[in-house]
Amino acid sequence: MGNTAGSVYEGFTAEERAAMKDHAQEMKKASRRGSKADKAAEAARDVLAKITEMQDSDRVMAERVHAVITAGAPALAPKLWYGMPAYALDGKVVCHFQPAEKFKTRYATLGFSDLAKLDEGSMWAVAFALTEVTPEVEARIAELVKQAVS
Repeated sequence: MGNTAGSVYEGFTAEERAAMKDHAQEMKKASRRGSKADKAAEAARDVLAKITEMQDSDRVMAERVHAVITAGAPALAPKLWYGMPAYALDGKVVCHFQPAEKFKTRYATLGFSDLAKLDEGSMWAVAFALTEVTPEVEARIAELVKQAVS
């Protein structure tokens, strides 16, 4: 982030440094895996393990988001991305779930990369705040993910 009047850049936050460390570990682990099928299976297990580690509502929402994405867009492969559950097409992240706890925010988010085909005119949303995953929210996530990979 840029400096604002009277503020001084103090470097990365502890949460940002932890995310970068997670990413470095993910890259190391990915380079040591065997076959493509083994890599995919281990990456999916890593995502489920990370979801299991989450606290309360983050975990419940991440479980539902994971189920909706894997059922609705089977072309997307689960993988960790900066310590967060992410879903990739040909190895490139299309969307990810960011738990509120990750950066101490008041809500979790479902974010989409520039690879997601969500374009709508000159401006469109690429991240959505999540406070609860209801059946209506699940349906909207399913629509977004299908559109993202269409």
